[in-house]
Amino acid sequence: MSTRANTIDIAVDGKHIDGTLVAPDTMVPGVLLVHGWDGSQDQYIARAHEIAALGCVCLTFDLRGHVRHQDEYNTVSREENLQDVLAAYDVLVGHPVVDPRAIAIVGSSYGGYLAALVTAMRQVRWLALRVPALYRDEDWHVPKRQLKREDLAAYRRSRVAAEENRALRACSAFEGDALIVESEHDPVVPHQTIQNYKAAFTRARSLTYRVIPDADHALTEKKWQQAYTALLVHWMGEMVLSARTGSTGPGAQEPLATTDEQALGEAD
Repeated sequence: MSTRANTIDIAVDGKHIDGTLVAPDTMVPGVLLVHGWDGSQDQYIARAHEIAALGCVCLTFDLRGHVRHQDEYNTVSREENLQDVLAAYDVLVGHPVVDPRAIAIVGSSYGGYLAALVTAMRQVRWLALRVPALYRDEDWHVPKRQLKREDLAAYRRSRVAAEENRALRACSAFEGDALIVESEHDPVVPHQTIQNYKAAFTRARSLTYRVIPDADHALTEKKWQQAYTALLVHWMGEMVLSARTGSTGPGAQEPLATTDEQALGEAD
């Protein structure tokens, strides 16, 4: 556990002597978990418990258009969902024991795209993106369900430079530690999209990249879910430890170890 030291003045017999009070640092990292389209916070509760066991405060939540606000499924826009993430971030940072300088955002698919955008608007130290989706900047206020899927698929297969996309621009300015997780057989977020994100992180302190072998976009098999949870918790553990010891982040391209809970069922 990290500690902090404060110089104090001790009064004794009409005089003062110097002291140093050393105590545990009670401020802990905060982790915001953002589900993808057609997902929900329930899919992240088990992961949140594992990450919280590392000494973090975790927050999961439901984006509008899902669960209680399912009636907005066909009308909610990216702008409104971005505001959801920002509101959740502010609640997390407002927790009395959360260190606002040690915030992580974990996002999958659509949630990864939103998480990347948040880094340009809030202070984020760690960013974990699983199969992050990519969207054109145009039609920002158009309901997400009305975006043209064929055009979107073609866009994701194309090479997109950081300066050409709002989410990628945010990644290019990000100076913290980043994790990107790709599914080997993903028809929704193709390899080129992952390459676009990887290329954008030019200023990151560290970039860790992993591929889950044979996995599809939604991690429909238990072993793929377990693999993602294992690598996410391991990476967060390294980040938290490095923050407490003052060391730098890990290097980038080691092979995948494997472990997670229920099926994610997320789309784009």
